Amino acid sequence: MYQVSLFRLYVLRALYLLVFIALGVQVWPTLLAHSKPFEFMHGVEICMLAAFSLLCGLGIRYPLQMLPVLMWELIWKTIWLAIIALPLWQSNQLDEKMLPNVFAISLVVLVYLAIPWPYVYSHYVKKQGDTWRKTQ
Repeated sequence: MYQVSLFRLYVLRALYLLVFIALGVQVWPTLLAHSKPFEFMHGVEICMLAAFSLLCGLGIRYPLQMLPVLMWELIWKTIWLAIIALPLWQSNQLDEKMLPNVFAISLVVLVYLAIPWPYVYSHYVKKQGDTWRKTQ
């Protein structure tokens, strides 16, 4: 099995901390101090981001065990950039309102750099999965 270096663990912890603080500053005040009911999808978004921030807080302590959380972030942001932002950019339809979102979501490159890919390969691709039924 691939052994993750202490340096890489600190890089992961720094990434988890960055997300934890950034979402803590942006999401939690909105969630806790709202004065009127949220629209459905906005409420879902805020609650999902709040949960994600808490899981990133847990990732500071358990950086490898919480890798699936970072992988989820990496996957949804990559899909959004490829399916939503790229076609808009190619057709010159990216407006000033969407540009800050594109920039923020494109910071997913930090996740690509922080994830220890050999570890991911050895633990999520190469490693035998859990059993599907009771064995004798």
